[in-house]
Amino acid sequence: MDDRNGWGRNRPEPTGPTLDPPESFVEQANVTDTSDDQPLGEQFERDWPDCWERAADLLTWDESYDTVLDDEDAPFYEWFTDGKLNAAYNCVDRHLEAGRKNHAAIRWEGKQGERETYTYQDLSVAVNEFAAALRDLGVEADDVVTIYLPMIPELPIAMLACARIGAPHSVVFAGLSADALATRLDAADSEYLVTCDGYYRRGDAFNQKSKADNARLSVDQDVETVVVDRLGDELPHVLGDGESDYHELREAFAGASVEPVSRDAEDMLFLMYTSGTTGDPKGVVHSTGGYLAQVAWTARSVLDIRPEDTYWCAADIGWITGHSYIVYGPLALGTTTVMYEGTPDYPDRDRLWEIIDRNAVDIFYTAPTAVRAFMKWGESYPDSHDLSSLRLLGTVGEPISPGPWRWYHDHIGNGECPVVDTWWQTETGAILISTLPGVDEMKPGAAGPPLPGIDVAVVDEDGNAVDPGQTGYLTIPRPWPAMVRTLYDGDDRFRAEYWDRFSDPDVGVWRYFSGDTAAVDEDGYITMLGRVDDVINVASTRLSTMEIEGAIADVDGVAEAAVVGRSGQQGGTEIYAYVSAASDRDPGETLRETILERVETAIGPIATPEAVVFTPELPKTRSGKIMRRLLEDIANDEELGDTSALRNPEIVGEIQSERNRS
Repeated sequence: MDDRNGWGRNRPEPTGPTLDPPESFVEQANVTDTSDDQPLGEQFERDWPDCWERAADLLTWDESYDTVLDDEDAPFYEWFTDGKLNAAYNCVDRHLEAGRKNHAAIRWEGKQGERETYTYQDLSVAVNEFAAALRDLGVEADDVVTIYLPMIPELPIAMLACARIGAPHSVVFAGLSADALATRLDAADSEYLVTCDGYYRRGDAFNQKSKADNARLSVDQDVETVVVDRLGDELPHVLGDGESDYHELREAFAGASVEPVSRDAEDMLFLMYTSGTTGDPKGVVHSTGGYLAQVAWTARSVLDIRPEDTYWCAADIGWITGHSYIVYGPLALGTTTVMYEGTPDYPDRDRLWEIIDRNAVDIFYTAPTAVRAFMKWGESYPDSHDLSSLRLLGTVGEPISPGPWRWYHDHIGNGECPVVDTWWQTETGAILISTLPGVDEMKPGAAGPPLPGIDVAVVDEDGNAVDPGQTGYLTIPRPWPAMVRTLYDGDDRFRAEYWDRFSDPDVGVWRYFSGDTAAVDEDGYITMLGRVDDVINVASTRLSTMEIEGAIADVDGVAEAAVVGRSGQQGGTEIYAYVSAASDRDPGETLRETILERVETAIGPIATPEAVVFTPELPKTRSGKIMRRLLEDIANDEELGDTSALRNPEIVGEIQSERNRS
């Protein structure tokens, strides 16, 4: 088995269609390649793994580490061994000590138009008081505290309070069901829960506490619960045994000061549950030192964040993007991070641009799904606001095809902001593949090369490097600081999920398998093609759904598309395409024929959809991801699964009706 193909070590100059970052950006970028020394990638390669000391140097350590990387027990790698630090201290206290207590840490934009600003001093007070309250409730170091909150300031406060006292947190996305919460409480053996009475969805109040109550009844252990009063008189609630009011707890410990608990670099900072190949959620364990160091380094290097910036990642903290690039990365750097509780189109479709305008946001990081929606709505919405404060744009969560990339670059960034198309996962903890905006040229549609210090191999079934342009499996042959340490439900599952397929322990070769497919070009730029499971097997040919969707999305007049498989009446699998047209295009027969012709030309007749179903919008979670599972259920006339995580459940009926007419 070929160990590495060298990508990430030697990064050739791009030769394909590229865009240079503006010289004005390069001159002020946090990371450039203008030194008299070797280029940055070569410096990291020369010094690997000690190159990661640059990331560790961004943090304040209680005790210095002895070794950068301990790989004796691979794949259970350890980083910055014997070093000690506290994540809350690094995200809050040290900024006060640097004289920045009055600098804004969090700017919160509520669903109903509320606005709150927490300075670093305000954040320190809140974190200390709630940390004292958690201790009084019995939380000790290494106890897992489950947090089930929407996008309100109490969410990062609770996370940092847990980190302060050495208690790992497990954040459960607020839109998940009571059963999903119960599963995670049970799997983590968690006896502490922080939740709220309810939250707003498109102006309507939803009862969150009732879901939390049902979850508590479903687990064997007693669960001490803290309830944030989010809705006030709009949703009265009663606290029972084992329940406390968040604000009353804060008042009881007003002015409290809690010494941050010094944690070993390898101690668990948080636990995050994500989907697994067996169907059971996986409890991904992230450490304190390696994770915090790499998210700080990538926030500074890839997102170009600096303390004086106002930075906005439009994700949900319930997922890893929010952990890494709303909370820990930006706050470790001492910047102002924006939190938004709402959706991009409520109360109107210019909501995001109004927030950027009013807050003079410097850096905006969002999902390609959102960008495609912006395209569909048209330029009039961003054009009605002053977006000139923007310096950098980013995307995360899925590949972005060239059309939406250029629209984002031209209409949101005014053709002047670099766009970083970032690839990473819950398990990687931090960005691994992206252009460095002050160093690399950009290729619309390609995420970019591996970051300095990261090694990537795109391989075939036998683990051998594929030729440039060929599809393969994305693997990572070398460890990295923010990587998942293990799974909470067992080391055996950890090895089986990520390492067994492309590793050869007998010869000391360990290769992380991402579960994604990709292609790499002759310049070392990587294009992501989707999950291994995101394939449709048509006439014994495996077709990537992402590839088909990309071909459809490139059609003028298409805002976004999702492709699923349907069991054909004559056996085999048929392709169904669900397409949302741009606001100025008629979703009629002409557009349908153009889509079919485009897919046949770009991929081949075998990939041509059996049906093209037009829909005003696609079903999406509140974090912006398309729920392809529901579309597959509709295509196959099957009973719909759980729709509790949908932000637009009303669209499902419309799609079913349209599919029956198609």
